[in-house]
Amino acid sequence: MLQLNYRDSRPIYEQVRDGLRRLIITGAIPAGDKLPSVRSLSGSLAINPNTIQRAYEALEQEGYAYTVPGKGSFAALPTDVREDRRRELFAKLDAIVQELRFLGASPEELAERVSRKEEEK
Repeated sequence: MLQLNYRDSRPIYEQVRDGLRRLIITGAIPAGDKLPSVRSLSGSLAINPNTIQRAYEALEQEGYAYTVPGKGSFAALPTDVREDRRRELFAKLDAIVQELRFLGASPEELAERVSRKEEEK
């Protein structure tokens, strides 16, 4: 499910958040499904439950998860993800496209890459 890299410069909670986000957006954790409990995930990763809770809170702030008191955390529907996150990702994409163009990638190559990703769905 999730793997942590202790040599990564990012904090553990960010690695957990990013790993769970990846599982949600790829459909490995379908929208509406319950996320592992804080206790079970902290036990399986052998890390402090507060670290997992912090990752869940970050996912909730980004709109990738929501919490039902007394029931746990769940993967959000794609429509629930906040517009701020979309803007943030488009800004990153713009920077990457700019660098790829500098390195010689053609607009056709970039469009083909996006099309290929769409076909993989």
